[in-house]
Amino acid sequence: MAFQAPTLLPWRTTLENLLLPLEIVQPHRSELRRKSHEYVARARNLLTSVGLRDQGDKYPRELSGGMQQRTSLCRALIHEPKLLMLDEPFGALDAFTREELWCVIRDLQAARKITVCLVTHDLREAVFLADRVFVMSARPGRILVERKIDLPRPRDLDVTFTQEFSDIVHELRSHIVRARQ
Repeated sequence: MAFQAPTLLPWRTTLENLLLPLEIVQPHRSELRRKSHEYVARARNLLTSVGLRDQGDKYPRELSGGMQQRTSLCRALIHEPKLLMLDEPFGALDAFTREELWCVIRDLQAARKITVCLVTHDLREAVFLADRVFVMSARPGRILVERKIDLPRPRDLDVTFTQEFSDIVHELRSHIVRARQ
């Protein structure tokens, strides 16, 4: 799971923050000493895959917000889950960094074949990343609409400027507007 705030431990390096779940989650915890070189290599490969190749020895305070968020995503992936849950992971980032991380998620999902469940208020983000978008009501949260996203994969950011993409975003927005009335 990865959240809107990266929640990295400030006294641990980027690499040490990545390895934290392996120190906690079984069966990795009991294999940590024996497989430490393998786990460090896995962490370094993850960092490389998100553009943080030489950042493993840096502390969170030495990383930008986008770099911290990438580290948080890597930490959520280090133990090779089948399901990645993201709770507004890009909400605190600027637009360009956000779009860059959309592509990171797109590429990680394609390479690792994991299921990603994303909670977001950003309709463009939802349409770019998702195969299905669920529009929910206010409290109590209920699913109002399920919309399949039939845009071809892999999706490049240029798709966000197409009429088809814009039509889907506007359709979803209209469902939200009706739900709020």
